[in-house]
Amino acid sequence: MTDNTPASAPDAPSQTQPVPNNSTPPSLSVRRRLALGALGCLALLTLVFVISYKYSLSQPLPGLEQTRTVLVEEGQTFRQVLTRLQDDGILGSVWLSRIYLRLNNLHTSLKVGEFELPAGSTLPEVIAILGSNRRIEYRLTLPEGTTFKEWRRLLAAAPVLKQETEGMDDQAVYQKVRSEAAWLSDSPEGMFYPDTYFYHRGDSDLSLLKRAHLLQVELVESLWPSRRENLPLKTPYEALILASIIERETGHPSERGQIGGVFVRRLELGMRLQTDPTVIYGLGERYQGNLTRKHLQEENPFNTYRIFGLPPTPIAMPGRAAIEAALNPEPGETLFFVAKGDGSHQFSVTLEEHEKAVREFQLKRREDYRSQYRAPKPAADGAATEVPASQSNKESTP
Repeated sequence: MTDNTPASAPDAPSQTQPVPNNSTPPSLSVRRRLALGALGCLALLTLVFVISYKYSLSQPLPGLEQTRTVLVEEGQTFRQVLTRLQDDGILGSVWLSRIYLRLNNLHTSLKVGEFELPAGSTLPEVIAILGSNRRIEYRLTLPEGTTFKEWRRLLAAAPVLKQETEGMDDQAVYQKVRSEAAWLSDSPEGMFYPDTYFYHRGDSDLSLLKRAHLLQVELVESLWPSRRENLPLKTPYEALILASIIERETGHPSERGQIGGVFVRRLELGMRLQTDPTVIYGLGERYQGNLTRKHLQEENPFNTYRIFGLPPTPIAMPGRAAIEAALNPEPGETLFFVAKGDGSHQFSVTLEEHEKAVREFQLKRREDYRSQYRAPKPAADGAATEVPASQSNKESTP
């Protein structure tokens, strides 16, 4: 059976309708909320960091329960020093110190030397110390009336002082520091100013000697023009020789001018000085504390019982007061003096008076007799100690 229903035409293609998109961009208010939220988080983190940073800076460093020392050597950077402090357990962390250095532009302020870090110090305090001149100071007293050889022993024993003169003889050491002043001799004796010197780790014995030498030369040259008229001393060096003898004869401040007067008058009259300290110096290591008559008769350029005038060099390091006494001695008529046994002297005009004083003070000595004034012991650190003058008890006679 035939289906007479006409065939229907094919279906026409359907047209696609666009699907509405409900995903629209966030509004401006949403963006603002997100931005503000991010800024809030950043501000909170910054606040936490600042509080933590400032708190950390205010806290004592963990390794400074007690005072510590740190040595900063030439060429080292702050970063290297701080890393070493961390390795030594003084710093807990290097990052905090690096931030502090950068924020305060302190990278170039590091000083060379040895520093003391007090217990309980904070990081800013430690960095301030390392960038300052507050280096650890040592002091060494080099007393009046001591010799160059004694000075070298004191310098060799001084703590942390760099020893550059080891193995050198006295003459070689002196040539290393000697100034260009025309009046100087080749001997180092007397050519250094006795005083208490301050130095730092890294300083050398040569640098300290150079300072002492320049001070002595400057002192003598400043005092020489104000010397007494018609003084029987031709050069500043002769004044230094006489000053060294005065220094060795007495350490009593009130007597230096009197003793200087005695020696100057004896030089003016052509008398021998006849002073024991010069003889002792000439004996050197042979002197063992007892000056004998044989010593006084010995021919040597320092035996002022045998020679006229001054010995060839100073016999010790004279201080300012002794130099002033040599250049401006006290006027008077005394020509003799003898040790009284209490560190002072009896002065006499005539030989008869002098011999009477000898009988009184030398032949009948008290139990606590001493010829040298006992000055207060100088305060000093390390090797700085008083070196007592070696002086016999004989009288000065014409």
